[in-house]
Amino acid sequence: MTAAKTYDIAVFGEAMLLLIADRPGPLERVQTFTKGIAGAEINVAVGLSRLGFDVRWFSRVGADSMGRYLVNHLCGEGVNCEGVAMQAAQRTGFQFKGQVDDGSDPVIEYHRKGSAASLMTPADVDESRLAGARHLHATGVFPAISETALATARRTLQVARDSGSTISFDPNLRPTLWPDEATMRREINALAAGADWVLPGLAEGALLTGQASPEAIARFYRDLGASLVVVKLGADGAYYDHAELGCGHVPGCPVQTVVDTVGAGDAFAVGVISGLLDGLAAPEAVARACWIGARQVQVRGDSEGLPSRAELQAAGH
Repeated sequence: MTAAKTYDIAVFGEAMLLLIADRPGPLERVQTFTKGIAGAEINVAVGLSRLGFDVRWFSRVGADSMGRYLVNHLCGEGVNCEGVAMQAAQRTGFQFKGQVDDGSDPVIEYHRKGSAASLMTPADVDESRLAGARHLHATGVFPAISETALATARRTLQVARDSGSTISFDPNLRPTLWPDEATMRREINALAAGADWVLPGLAEGALLTGQASPEAIARFYRDLGASLVVVKLGADGAYYDHAELGCGHVPGCPVQTVVDTVGAGDAFAVGVISGLLDGLAAPEAVARACWIGARQVQVRGDSEGLPSRAELQAAGH
C-alpha cells in the first residue's frame, strides 16, 4: 500500500569518522590527520542535501566524540538525523585514509568491526518514518558489515517497496567484508532485485553477473526487475538501459587532473538520483551524474567535490 510521502530521500547505513593523512606516504609515518566523515550512503546523503532535497539518515552511532561529530557534521550539511540512535555502550567506526594526488587508489584502513551500526537489527528499522520517503538509496556496503546488518538492509528495502517509494541501489562492493565471493554475489543481487534503479560499475558488474559487457550487465539487472540500470564506465562515461527510453551511452566529462577517486561512485549516484527526482529523462540524469563524478575526482576527500544547486545550475545540469 502506498504511504503518504512527507520527505524526499531516506538513506540507511553506517557513517564513520574519517582521518585523512596530511601528506603522502605510509600511514604509520604520518603524524597529522584531518577529520572528516566517510560512508557510501553518507556521501550520497550529503550530495543530495546540498542540492536542496529533504534527506533523512537512519543509523546508529556510539555516544562518543566520534558519534557526536558525525551527527553534528551531517546536521550542518542539512541532513535530518532524527533517525540516528546514539548508544552509550557501543562505539562508532572510523577509518584512516592515505593521501594521494596522482589519481591512484589511496590506502584505507578500516576500524569498524563491532561498531554500533554493525549491531543494528531489523527491529531498529523505523518503518513509519522510512515509509514517508519518496525515495530510498541503499548500497552493498551496509549489508556487508554483519549478518544483522544484512537482515536490516533487506527489511529497509521491503518497507520502502511496500510503501510505494522508489529505490536506488549501488552494489559498492566490499569483498573483504563478505565471508566468500559466492555469498556476496547472491546477497547483493538479491538486494538489487528489489530496486528500481541499479548503478553498478563495470568491474563489479562483471564480478556479480559473470557478464563482460555493459549491455549484458545492464540486461542482467533489467531482467531482475530494475526499470533503469546505469553501468559506470569511469572516464568513458556510462551506459544506461531504461525500460521505456531504451539504451544508450553518455560520454564522460574530461578531467585535467584526477586527484582522488574515492567517492566518485557516490557522486555519480547523487547525479542519477537527483536528476530522476527532478524529472529529468534518464540520459540527462546520467549526464548530470558524469559531471558530478568528474568534479569529485578532482578533490581530496570523499564528498568535498559535491556541488550546490547553484553550481549545478551554473554548469547547465
